[in-house]
Amino acid sequence: MKTIEVCELDPTSPVKERTIKANQTAAEALGISLWPAEISAPDEIEPVFSKIAEDRANAVMRVSGSMLFNERARVGAAALAHRLAGMTPVAEEVPHGFLMSYGQDFPDFVRRAAAYTDRILKGAKPADLPVEQPTKLKLVLNLKTAKTLGLKIPQTLLLGADEVIE
Repeated sequence: MKTIEVCELDPTSPVKERTIKANQTAAEALGISLWPAEISAPDEIEPVFSKIAEDRANAVMRVSGSMLFNERARVGAAALAHRLAGMTPVAEEVPHGFLMSYGQDFPDFVRRAAAYTDRILKGAKPADLPVEQPTKLKLVLNLKTAKTLGLKIPQTLLLGADEVIE
């Protein structure tokens, strides 16, 4: 069975348990063992990645939190140093050593948030505004990381990518 560790960086997040449960359910359906590894401060990045590698995980999936985004260079370097393929929902983290990302397009998300803010400032009641789901998802692949890890990304995945870092 393949093993992936989830780095959940905010142990106090109100959605932490739901996020972990949803990811574990999906992983089990694919025959993947998954367990959480919490990182709540920048000083914990290297020790946690060291433990993940010691536990012989095959990969790391970052699932939430802004602190790790701010520390994306350290997180990517730690993943590479411990030869762990990393996946993140945030495309902007991929150039720092993650293997890939698939998730909402954050610049598009920010534009949508600005439009909502504009509507609220013009008098709209937030409760009256519809809830929106991301409509633009983005797949980014890092071939430099793949090469460093000795991985070959399938051509079909490369052709479907929105961005490929070479």
